[in-house]
Amino acid sequence: MKRSTDRLLALAMLIVGIACIARLYPVLGGKPLATTRLEVFGVTGALSVLAGLLFLAGLLPAAARHDPAAPLFGRDAEIAPAGHPWLRRAALALPLLALLAIVGDQFGPWRTQDSEPVNRVATAPVEPKLAPEPEVSAKPTMPGASARPTTPTPAQQEAAKPAPPVQPAVAPAPPIPPTPAVVAPVEPGPVQPAPPVQQTALAPATPQTVAPPPPAPAARPTAPEGHRDAVVWLAVSADGREIMSASTDRMIKLWDIDGKRLIRDLGEHKDMARVALFMPGGKTALTAGDDGEIVLRQLADGTVLHVFASGQNGGVRDLAISSDGKLAVSGHDTGSVIVWDLAKGQVLHVLPGHDWSVSSVAVSPDGTRAISGSIDGELKLWDIAAGRQLRSWHGHDRGAYGAVFTADGHHAVTGSGDYTIKLWDLDTFKEVRRFDGHSGTVYALALSSDGKRLGSVSLDGTARIWNMDTGAEIAEFDPGTGPIYSVAFAADGTLLTGGIDRTIRDWPAAGGDGKVLFAGAPE
Repeated sequence: MKRSTDRLLALAMLIVGIACIARLYPVLGGKPLATTRLEVFGVTGALSVLAGLLFLAGLLPAAARHDPAAPLFGRDAEIAPAGHPWLRRAALALPLLALLAIVGDQFGPWRTQDSEPVNRVATAPVEPKLAPEPEVSAKPTMPGASARPTTPTPAQQEAAKPAPPVQPAVAPAPPIPPTPAVVAPVEPGPVQPAPPVQQTALAPATPQTVAPPPPAPAARPTAPEGHRDAVVWLAVSADGREIMSASTDRMIKLWDIDGKRLIRDLGEHKDMARVALFMPGGKTALTAGDDGEIVLRQLADGTVLHVFASGQNGGVRDLAISSDGKLAVSGHDTGSVIVWDLAKGQVLHVLPGHDWSVSSVAVSPDGTRAISGSIDGELKLWDIAAGRQLRSWHGHDRGAYGAVFTADGHHAVTGSGDYTIKLWDLDTFKEVRRFDGHSGTVYALALSSDGKRLGSVSLDGTARIWNMDTGAEIAEFDPGTGPIYSVAFAADGTLLTGGIDRTIRDWPAAGGDGKVLFAGAPE
């Protein structure tokens, strides 16, 4: 029984001792004790822990113990005192002293002076701080000003393409370059003057210096008759004297190259205009857009002669016509390819072969076959007279754009969202040559009249001319104006381009600086 009591006392000593040391712990860590009372506090706790350990180990003498030779029961039984009682009393007093120290520390009169032990370390006085000077903006804000918003570019649309588990990941529909959006203007109102700042300076204030604003970029040339948004298509007339352009501003325009002037606005689509083609004979044009309409127009005055409506097949993403002008092939955002009989003004075949939006089409020189590409990189070859698919193959890792046939009709060239340009043998469906160099989606291609040079434009903002026989790059052009969407060769062999900056530029065939042929409209 006594031994159990000793162990309980030892446990109480340990608890009290640990509590004392825990109270002291925050001021330890290699630093001197904060106050004298904490020093005593720590020593008391340490002694309590020591006494408790000694009790547990049985090293301190017990109050009394049984004599092994004495009987346990009966009259002769006796308790024989042993040990040193004063040592035991001293050990038992240690927890009481520790408890008194805790009570004194928590509720003593000094508690109101500092509620927690702190290190009494002298610190340098803090210098008073000057009141901050009011900041001056280098660019004042004008009421009612707003930035011109843009719609997603073709590169951003491709980045968001779906990736189903059973179907290859694809880019979304080909570019819809920036279209102006309506932004609610900020209502101008009286400007309240800022309240004066009272400032007490302890020392002369250092004047603030503001770096001069960077020089404004050189103003781009503009013309009131120019396109109001990105130029996404260019076509040159058979005689080389006129250019037809289509834009995301929905307008089709006809230009005089030699006279460097706008001949007329041929007409406007209900949605973004995508394609504008000269018909054989040079008197009419065929245009198409996202409104799903293919419109036959008269070049002389823009009169609409016929409208081919694609209906549920959706917007027209690309359009090509046969060399004799009898057939046209259109690719749609629903994945359909439609063959049109232009002479009869009706649909000849609807070919629902693509799983994703069609991004390019081209018709062979003899008018018997067509190639189409979609935004998942799939390429298909069609017999357009019979309305049947001849072959399908995965040509690119991302969308296929700008398809063109070579003069022999047995080869085709395609650009892509995987930044490559590939030359295909349409008899073996093998890749013959690759043109590498662009760092963005290759969006449009054009062949020179002799078939020896290939022109390409890209969302990386550059245009390039390639040697068709070797795949070598002949020239690179970088106007520094952003993505370029359209390309064509002029009659003299120079390269024409149109892009997001709304201008039509002319680049020398051998390389060098280009010039703005037709400027865009002011913003």
